[in-house]
Amino acid sequence: MSRNLYLLLIFVGCICASAFSISAQTSASATWRVQSYDLTVGLPSETNGRSAALRATLAVRNVSSAPAGTLTLRISTAAEVSAVQINGSAVEFGRSEEKINSAVSLQRIAIRLVPVAPGGTATAILDYKLTLKDNSGLAAISPAGSQFLPLSFWYPTPNSWYFARGADAAPFKIRVTGASQAVSAGAENAGSFEVKQNGQPFLLTGNWDVSTAGGVSVYMPKGAGAEAQKRAAELASLMSDARTFITGILGNAPDTPLKAVAVRRGAGYAGSGTVLVDESVFRRSKIDSATAMNVADAVAKLWLGGSISVLGDGHGVITEGLSRYLATQFIESKFGKDVADAERLRQRLAYASISERAVSASSISPLDDVYYTVAANKGAMVWRLLARRVGTSEFSRVLKASVQDGSYDLPELRNAFSSEKELLDHLLDDPGDLDLIIGIPVAGNGETTAALRNTGAIEVTVDVAATTSTGERIVAPATIRATSFGQVSFRTAAKITKVEIDTEKLYPQTDYSDDVAPREADVSDPLLAAKRAFDKQDYPAAESTARALLVEYPRLDDLRTLLGRTLLAENKDADASREMQAVLAEKLPSARSLAWANEVLAEAAAKANQIDQARIYADAAIAADGEYGASLAARNVRAKVGAGAIDPAIKVFFSDFDKAAVSNHKAEVDALVVPGEMTKFTSGLSGSTEQWQTQVTAVDLLDANTVRVQANLSIKLLNRNVETGLAVFRLAKVGTAWRLAAVDMFEVR
Repeated sequence: MSRNLYLLLIFVGCICASAFSISAQTSASATWRVQSYDLTVGLPSETNGRSAALRATLAVRNVSSAPAGTLTLRISTAAEVSAVQINGSAVEFGRSEEKINSAVSLQRIAIRLVPVAPGGTATAILDYKLTLKDNSGLAAISPAGSQFLPLSFWYPTPNSWYFARGADAAPFKIRVTGASQAVSAGAENAGSFEVKQNGQPFLLTGNWDVSTAGGVSVYMPKGAGAEAQKRAAELASLMSDARTFITGILGNAPDTPLKAVAVRRGAGYAGSGTVLVDESVFRRSKIDSATAMNVADAVAKLWLGGSISVLGDGHGVITEGLSRYLATQFIESKFGKDVADAERLRQRLAYASISERAVSASSISPLDDVYYTVAANKGAMVWRLLARRVGTSEFSRVLKASVQDGSYDLPELRNAFSSEKELLDHLLDDPGDLDLIIGIPVAGNGETTAALRNTGAIEVTVDVAATTSTGERIVAPATIRATSFGQVSFRTAAKITKVEIDTEKLYPQTDYSDDVAPREADVSDPLLAAKRAFDKQDYPAAESTARALLVEYPRLDDLRTLLGRTLLAENKDADASREMQAVLAEKLPSARSLAWANEVLAEAAAKANQIDQARIYADAAIAADGEYGASLAARNVRAKVGAGAIDPAIKVFFSDFDKAAVSNHKAEVDALVVPGEMTKFTSGLSGSTEQWQTQVTAVDLLDANTVRVQANLSIKLLNRNVETGLAVFRLAKVGTAWRLAAVDMFEVR
């Protein structure tokens, strides 16, 4: 065969692969599935290096019903593939672009090979270089710490994360050179990591202190203090307890080490028993609700998608939805039903906010922008309702029985619960049109009645509760036919002041505000209902609304936090402080609540001239890093009461940076910045800065190698007036020198 003819065949193969890949990302069945990954990663030795050298070895299997003569692999457009081998022999390959959406493109590597029979395997080896211009939470190459998560597409694979019937997941090995400390999932041996269950490869490098308890390793920020070590112990205990809980539902736990890793970016990602948690978690006074849910969810995925393969249409309802349901059940067992109900409230409100755009859960794919909201939040509600209908013991028994072959798919589980076919068909196949509505209670003839309505296409049986003027609660069941009306009666002489349908909030609905009559708010989200008045500075209305809603949602700490902020604005400082102390005492508050609670307490203390206490609370609010607004407000409080001592080396750094900023030499600025960070910011400085003056006012130690610096800036850019204001910079040590790593806050106007 001539070389030209061979290249023509490669080109034709690329065209065919292109046509297949577009459909494969939507609904077609997979041709190849990865059986194992083996990755060797060489990080750059020079400080300013932006490229990593990689070799990926993939064992792939033809899972189609026909011989396969073309293998198409997908990888980041930042990868430059230099060589490909198939079964030990070098082969030529074609490159093309695969446009996922307006923001994401992948690179296709199309390879022709001797046709492989159905069930047959092949081994592909790719040598390539990955070059990153900018660092992000998905991919970073930096002397301060590198990071490669699956959604950066840093390794080649046939079926990407966007494949409707499930991305590739397989056992993997990773070997890394050029890093002083690295972490990935699985067992570690001399810088090499191995995962024996299905997973998607990822890698991080950096500097951590490691503590191990109960078989769980926690990678906390370097130089962490006593409080950080407490949070590490709490995380380890939480992961261990979650593993025990889910073992009782899904069977024996996979033999995979559990790890929690502190990161600056990418928090919330989890895979193969490892979960990334925000570094701020270790500076907070307790574990926050989102972190606890992420940890529990990560443990559930040890089974779902890990030791239990989950593929096919609607796979996200299992990997995301069932795992979230199990995680919430664990939260209930660990912290109580009221805390879990607050989490369920957040889940259903997230779903309700996009319900009008939702697609059916059984066909949704990662290409849909509402994928996580539907698959995870509605999915969790589907499994909760199913478990309630069949009983939790029977639900667990069926789940265990369904995984004896080591796999799940949605049709299999639907068949396993065939007695609830009508319910599942509606919940999984219909986009979602159900709204349960209750009318104003009407008294007469010794009883009170309320009209009911069901807009959905399925009959529902729910509990309806009535609250009397004396606070007594009466519950009665009611059944409402599909797209129909009904009525419920309460035989009592007492005056009924409020009625509520579906008290347990079992059904996914498009609107929850009409579940109660008289309505407490005209929107489903109670926090939004109170915040609208707060944002208008109508503080009496905000207080009234928040107090009324807290009767219904007493453990919704975000709502109580808003009440505290409202009371402070009304100069009711003692009441505000009392509400915020209650927030800090919650078992599992949100990070936002922790930040705002401390900020309000700082303001109240400052107003009372309790300077030391105000500084302590302000520092705690800043350390919590829960919300931008809370951090900014706390920094303003601290600026008034004074901050601690400032390391002279920090002042020297910014003196040098000020000179570099006005030098009009980009190289001088770049020399003071961590490679790959803040590229747009530094480019904007070069050649356009007439004045740049930094006055350092406070320094917060984040870990042994990282600080946050608060400063007052006075700057003048070309063709603009002088601007002043507060800025917060992040510095990281590279070797022994400080370098600028981020601008966390920039309030310069």
